[in-house]
Amino acid sequence: MTKPAKRYHPAYIAVELFAALKGLSGFYLLLFLLKANSTAGWVIWGRYALLTATLASILFILSKWMFNRYELGTQSIIFKEGMLVKKQKTVAWDRIHSHRTSTTFIHRWFGLTSLTLETGMSGENAEFEFPVITQAEKDRVVARLEENQEEMEAGELTKPQRTIHFRATKKDLMKASFTSLSFLAIFPLLSAIYFNLTDFFAIEESAESVWSYLLDHVWILITLFLIAMILSILIGFIKTTIKYGNYVISDDEERIYIEKGIGNEVSFSIPKNKVQAVKVEQSIVKKALGLVSIKLISAGTSEGKEEEISSLYPFMPKHEAYDMLHTILPHYQIKEEMERFPVKVLWLKLIQPYYLTIAALIGLWIFKKEWLWIAAIVFGLSILLRTLDYWFTSYTRHGHTVQIRKGGWLNETFVTHLHRIQQVTVKHSWLERKFGVATIMFSNRADPAHESLLFGVDNEEAGRFYEWYHRKSVSG
Repeated sequence: MTKPAKRYHPAYIAVELFAALKGLSGFYLLLFLLKANSTAGWVIWGRYALLTATLASILFILSKWMFNRYELGTQSIIFKEGMLVKKQKTVAWDRIHSHRTSTTFIHRWFGLTSLTLETGMSGENAEFEFPVITQAEKDRVVARLEENQEEMEAGELTKPQRTIHFRATKKDLMKASFTSLSFLAIFPLLSAIYFNLTDFFAIEESAESVWSYLLDHVWILITLFLIAMILSILIGFIKTTIKYGNYVISDDEERIYIEKGIGNEVSFSIPKNKVQAVKVEQSIVKKALGLVSIKLISAGTSEGKEEEISSLYPFMPKHEAYDMLHTILPHYQIKEEMERFPVKVLWLKLIQPYYLTIAALIGLWIFKKEWLWIAAIVFGLSILLRTLDYWFTSYTRHGHTVQIRKGGWLNETFVTHLHRIQQVTVKHSWLERKFGVATIMFSNRADPAHESLLFGVDNEEAGRFYEWYHRKSVSG
């Protein structure tokens, strides 16, 4: 039975208004605080425009709350939107692959949350959102999505038993704080404050005299630097704790669950059978600390904003992360030993056209001839990056599994299965044919499709790879 269409909770107005004011806060800071005494024409007109934009946002939010409604039916959910132009969207329950919740501090004030339902489609039908929803109604919607749910005699729903595999500790958060380099955020902030203060006070001369004094008293300079570092580390730890605190990874037989955040709580659920591939990322800093970030690419998640949510904690010790991945998804075994490409692939990479260097040469020749030496630096960096890319690129194919590793500054390992690959393309350029190699491209289902490219594969292996996939297509 379809329930009557209903509006969102009135707290929708507060949530949307806060988001709008947050986006405009930088303009308010500039026009009404930093330029408070300015009589420049652009400042005055900017204030009027900002106030007009704020009023328009308030009216728009009120109209959305008045006219946007939803219906929960037995077969589908119906979303009705629009005041002058009416729009109706319908999504069947069986088209929803996964969901996530996000609870900001404003949601928490009213005991509410937000819920986003994800489908395997692309475009505007990829996601359907309840921006403000009660916890009880959210539980009912999620319970309707969960598989193998049975009603108890009292009308309650039993939930599959979850196993917790990871819970972030203070030690984990401290590692995450240093690895993300968030503690360095205080220095650009102090710089911005300094340069903004110069608009109000003549501090250039006094700053020079203070700097000279500090150079004569190095111990004061060292003390101030240590205080700034302690404050920046504390701020970085607080930022990391707010984002990654209460990070819990758990699973049951059907799904993987990720919960995180303090203040702004986020939870995410993904069916195991929808996981299309696994990606392991390791920056230079993470490599030095032995940490990795494991991301799950699924039919209902995007390569952009959602991929961060589907990470199995982005600052986990490598062996601990691999053990947990093998426990949760035993079919995705990551192998450390992989095949490196022959040296001829490095030479092929090095003789490819250097388009960025050519663009730098042309631009500098036209606008700044005296800076032409910068093009040499660009050329040197291009050679370094191509060398690192060759050095860290490797590949293996065993059974029904493909694993490739690429990268220089950021090392990336990608693992997928034969039956998760949607399309395979093998290309041979004239230069590649001379070197006896090819480029393999294959895609996995995601939103948008995740494409993998492997340059420099031996011709024979490229042919075997294509036949390997072709046999699956014929048998499937």
